[in-house]
Amino acid sequence: MSQDITELPTTPSTPAGTDNPGPDTMAADGGTPADKRGQIAWAVFEWARNPYVLLITIYVFSPYFSTTVVGDPVQGQAIWGYINGIAGAAIAILAPFLGAIADLGGTRKPWIAAFTAIMVPAMVLLWFALPDNGGIGVMGVALSIIVITIAYEFSAVFHNSMLPSIAPHSRIGFLSGLGLALGNLGGLLILIFMLVFFTLPGNVPWSFIPDVPILGIDQSLFQDSRIAGPVAGMWLAAFSLPLFLFTPDAARNTIGAWEAMRRGVARVVQTVTRLRHYRNVATYLGARMLYNDGKTAVLIFGGVYAAGVFGWGALDMLVYGIVLSVFAVLGGLFGGWLDDAFGSKVAIITSIGGTTVGLLLAVSITPTELFFQPYESAGPVWSLPFFQTVPEITYLAVVIIIAIFITAAYANSRTMLARIAPAKMMTEFFGLYALSGTATAFVAPILVGISTDLFDSQRAGFASILLLLVAGLVVMFFVHETRAERAEGDA
Repeated sequence: MSQDITELPTTPSTPAGTDNPGPDTMAADGGTPADKRGQIAWAVFEWARNPYVLLITIYVFSPYFSTTVVGDPVQGQAIWGYINGIAGAAIAILAPFLGAIADLGGTRKPWIAAFTAIMVPAMVLLWFALPDNGGIGVMGVALSIIVITIAYEFSAVFHNSMLPSIAPHSRIGFLSGLGLALGNLGGLLILIFMLVFFTLPGNVPWSFIPDVPILGIDQSLFQDSRIAGPVAGMWLAAFSLPLFLFTPDAARNTIGAWEAMRRGVARVVQTVTRLRHYRNVATYLGARMLYNDGKTAVLIFGGVYAAGVFGWGALDMLVYGIVLSVFAVLGGLFGGWLDDAFGSKVAIITSIGGTTVGLLLAVSITPTELFFQPYESAGPVWSLPFFQTVPEITYLAVVIIIAIFITAAYANSRTMLARIAPAKMMTEFFGLYALSGTATAFVAPILVGISTDLFDSQRAGFASILLLLVAGLVVMFFVHETRAERAEGDA
C-alpha cells in the first residue's frame, strides 16, 4: 500500500563517523532527491490529471450523459451510480495489490505511463457519445468511464509513492500542497476556457466573448459538452510529459511484482489485524469510510441531480463548476481555522454536519418547490442566460455551502488521524487511512443507483447519501481526540 504523502518517515540518521549530508540533500526515503525541476515536474502531473474529475466526473460530461445520452434524467442518474459503483468495487479489490507494488516494486514511472496511455484514448472516445444512446452509446460510455476511473486512481497510487524518493523531508509538505493547488487551478482554468470559447459564444452579447465557438463546435449537437472528453485527454497527454522527462524514478527492485504484492498484502493484513488493539483509531477509520463515501457521492451526483431537476445544460453546468471550484478554496481555509480553533473532532463533526444539512436543503429545492414548500415562479430574476429563477439561485447558494464544508472535511480528516495515531506507527496507520478511502468506494454510488431506480426519483436517489453522512457523523461522536501511545490493554 502506498504511503500517504501527508505523513512520511523521518529522514534516517547518518551513521557515526560519516559526513551528514543534511536534511535538504537527502530524500525522505534516505536516497538522493530529485533536483528542483524534477520535483516541480512531479507536482505538474496533478495539473495534468485533475481536470478530468471536474470536466468528466462532476460538471460537464456526467450531466450530459445522464440527461441526453441516456435521455431520461432519472435512469441516467441510476446508471451513473452503477457505473461508478462497478469502478469503485474494482478499485477496492485491486488497490492493496497495486499499493504493494508501489511500495516494494521499485520503478513507478512505467506504471504511470501505462495508466496514462489507457486514460487518454478512453477520454477521447467520449466525444462519440451521442444523444439518445447514439454513437458509442450508454454501454460504450460505461466501459470507458470504468476504465478511466480505475486507471486514474491507480496512477495516483504510483504518483504519490514517488514523493518520498524525490523530495527532502523539508519539502514534502510544500510539494504535496503544490500538486493539489496546481490540480485545482488547472481544472478551474479549463472550466473557464470551455465556458468562454465553447459555450458562451452565441449566448451573450459580451464584446470579450467570441461570436461563435472555436474549432467549429456546434452547440446544437451538444459538442460543447462532448468536447470535455478530448480536452481532458489532450491536457493529460501534454502535461504528463514533464514527469516522464524530468522526474527521476526509483531503481528497479529485484524482488519482482508478484513477490512485492505478496509481501505488501501480508503487511496490510498484519496492520488491519493490529487495529483491534487500537479501537479508537479503528472507530475513527470506520467513521471516515462512511462519511468519506458520502462526501464523494455528493460531488459525483450533485451536477447530475441539478442537470436533471433544473434542466441545466452545458452553460449552466460550467458556471456552476467555476463558482463551486472558487468557493472550495475557501473550504480549505475554513477547515484549517476550525481545526486550530476547536480541534479536529469538533471540526469534522461541524464539517460533516454542515454537509448533511446542506444536502437535505439541496434536495428540498426544485423548480416548483423551495425547502419542500410549493413555489410559483414569477419569471426570470435577471437577464443572464443561467440561474434565472429563485429556486436555481437558492440551490446554487446551498451547494456553495456544501462545497465549503466538504473541502473542510477533507482537510480535517487528515489532521485527525495525525492527532490520534501512535507516533511510532504513523506511516503504517496513514497507509490504512489511504486504504479506508477506497475500501468501500462502491457503496455510495450503488446506493444512489438502487435508490433512484427503486423510487423512480432523482431526489430520492440523491437523498440516500444522507444515510452514509449521518452514520459517519454518529460514529464520530464515539471517537476520542487522544493519541494512542501503546496498544490498548498494554501496561
